[in-house]
Amino acid sequence: MKILRLYKILLKKHGPQNWWPCEGEKYGNEEIAIGAILTQNTSWRNVEKALENLRKFNLLSLNAISKVPVTQIANLIKPSGFYNQKAKRLKLFASYITANYGSLKRFFEQNKSLNELRNELLGLKGIGKETADSILLYAGFKPVFVVDKYTYRLFINEKILQPNEKFDYEKIRSMVEEEIKEVKDMQEFHALIVAEGKERNANKKKRSRHK
Repeated sequence: MKILRLYKILLKKHGPQNWWPCEGEKYGNEEIAIGAILTQNTSWRNVEKALENLRKFNLLSLNAISKVPVTQIANLIKPSGFYNQKAKRLKLFASYITANYGSLKRFFEQNKSLNELRNELLGLKGIGKETADSILLYAGFKPVFVVDKYTYRLFINEKILQPNEKFDYEKIRSMVEEEIKEVKDMQEFHALIVAEGKERNANKKKRSRHK
């Protein structure tokens, strides 16, 4: 039960993280999904700026995004980086969900298995495993763990994975899901791993500056 023990240690150290940060109520889960796409290859600080821009123009719903030009989306999400690419991904995602289900809420309410929902998201261009699982876990409250490079490095350091073991997303996800079953714990554990990873990176930079 190494993973469960690590979760408890991180929770005691960092305290509850209360992810996903979201200000919206009416379109809360859609804002989370939009944020999950925007956060690819950038910091959350930059994503917040992009979300605020979208909020000013009432574009924090998938229905609204599906109706505006890609160029307008790109202009508003510039702070998130790779904005032309992300604008196309957002537009595709929003248009698909809106055309087929009307809303993200209805997508999650389908009589489909978690694996079917996941594969449907992964079938959309620009939606990889980490993004799909973030949407499922935080916007849909589905029991699927989000794996990132912080998770991999931490598991190597804590000897949960073997030294020099290659990154295997599905293996790590399965390992966590075998020990942590509740959605709220999966949400919290991923957030805690990010907090720990950022702290370790900051400490490493401090040590290198003092050498």
